[in-house]
Amino acid sequence: MMVFSDRLKVIEERIAQVCLRSGRNRADIALMGVSKFHGIDRIAEAWESGIRLFGESRVQEAEEKFPGFKPAHTGVELHMIGSLQRNKAKTAASLFDCIQSVDRESIIGELGKHAVERQTPLKVLLELHTGEESKAGFPDEEGLLRAAELVLTFPALVPAGLMTMAPYSGDPELIRGSFRALVRAQQKLEREFPDSDWSCLSMGMSNDFEIAIEEGSTLLRIGTSLFGER
Repeated sequence: MMVFSDRLKVIEERIAQVCLRSGRNRADIALMGVSKFHGIDRIAEAWESGIRLFGESRVQEAEEKFPGFKPAHTGVELHMIGSLQRNKAKTAASLFDCIQSVDRESIIGELGKHAVERQTPLKVLLELHTGEESKAGFPDEEGLLRAAELVLTFPALVPAGLMTMAPYSGDPELIRGSFRALVRAQQKLEREFPDSDWSCLSMGMSNDFEIAIEEGSTLLRIGTSLFGER
């Protein structure tokens, strides 16, 4: 049975191969361990193996695991990657280092209001809908532009880039098209808001991260391939 460090080695080898053939620098790509539904012992194992960036999709679950874990483990960064309800925004603003799943203007307002209680600004990624109908995200680039303008009105929020979920498909070109749409959106935001940082492209999961690297991902969200089946 493979342990976490073994699975991490396999993933790192695959990342290295894609970087080599696509001319990417491995240092430009962050690797997140998606720890949702996994206990604190598995998270500790990931930390021991070198993972410092973790992703959770439920505020309540993250609240049960990380307030005690983070202070005892130097360098841990926690991101919210699941859909965020407005009534959880206050807790999320204090618990997470970054909210990746910002998918509507009402959430921006709630986060901006509560993030003022933080010692440092809250990083946010705007989520673009590029996949199945069931997935969240702003529907188009115009929605992203309006959202970006709103984020910049809140001093306690700082834009950090974009995220998306590609359709779960066996068609690599469909997946590739999803990631390319995010890159185009990033380029537009960089033109419209040149004084802000849009450098993070959070795209690519266990089933499609190699395509994501080829298309410019700077942050991979890997769960099953690292932690195993839940």
